[in-house]
Amino acid sequence: MTTSHQPQDRYKAVWLIFFVLGLGTLLPWNFFMTATQYFTNRLDLSQNTSLVTAEQSKDTKTLAAPTVSLPEQSSLSAIFNNVMTLCAMLPLLLFTCLNSFLHQRIPQSVRILGSLVVILLVFLTTAILVKVQMDALPFFIITMIKIMLINSFGAILQGSLFGLAGLLPANYTAPIMSGQGLAGFFASVAMICAIASGSELSESAFGYFITACAVVILAIVSYLALPRLDFYRYYLQLKLEGPAEQETKLDLISKGEEPRAGREEPGVPAPNSVPTSRSHSVKAILKSISVLALSICFNFMVTIGLFPAVTAEVESSIAGTSAWKNYFVPVSCFLTFNVFDWLGRSLTAVCMWESQAS
Repeated sequence: MTTSHQPQDRYKAVWLIFFVLGLGTLLPWNFFMTATQYFTNRLDLSQNTSLVTAEQSKDTKTLAAPTVSLPEQSSLSAIFNNVMTLCAMLPLLLFTCLNSFLHQRIPQSVRILGSLVVILLVFLTTAILVKVQMDALPFFIITMIKIMLINSFGAILQGSLFGLAGLLPANYTAPIMSGQGLAGFFASVAMICAIASGSELSESAFGYFITACAVVILAIVSYLALPRLDFYRYYLQLKLEGPAEQETKLDLISKGEEPRAGREEPGVPAPNSVPTSRSHSVKAILKSISVLALSICFNFMVTIGLFPAVTAEVESSIAGTSAWKNYFVPVSCFLTFNVFDWLGRSLTAVCMWESQAS
């Protein structure tokens, strides 16, 4: 490639855009996860209110004194984390697999922008519902539908985003990974700050969802700005025309000659030909990456299977009635997981476990 004609990523603008896109991919879902206490508490209050109302109605008919029971954990809140994990991971798995076929039928810009817009609308709806009173069962069902939508379109967004980064040099997948890791860390810190401020759960949750909306809007604006940058346009054109064709045109331009249609150089494939290295079948590609793919699969099977469905239910045996009881899950579950997740994702930009040749 003629490097003298290769544009530079000025001010790391493209790098920062991919970082913001990575942040916008997972920050909304991380805010949703950290707000689980809000959801379970609201389910408890809604279901207990319904029970109290039913008891008062019954006592009124029998002319007895109304009885009010103390709030207890409802059955819906008890299963919330488990059902949330299922409703999140199953659509994520399904649409991650379907993304391999969707990219051939739906343009990349439609997949990315469409997914971001749907996620934005879901979080706007969630923020509005914070201020709306609902019964426990409808609230539970609507919440699970929203979780399924977020993760379905999130899977399409993530797959499309990494496909977009594949147009650029290999190190441009690192900002996506780093942005996704920072999303979890940012959400965890926000959760701890909300507890320290003493604000009500509903107010904290409303802040989470509005912040998520703002980040998604920023991601949309960043993606719309991407085609305006010469660095991105250069690699996009390179992908469309093929490396050999692009290099030939650059050499002709540097010599003051105009590239003519139909002109072919020895050893240079025609524009509509496909290099043999790109003609591998999906089966051959899967076979070549099977070890790494299975390793990642098993890794996420363990981590996502435990976090947050199991880890969020763990209680401290030494906290007692101290303030640490309120901070135990946010610190030991969410913050610890996301700090090391961020470090692991970010270190890929610094060092490689294996050499590039392998």
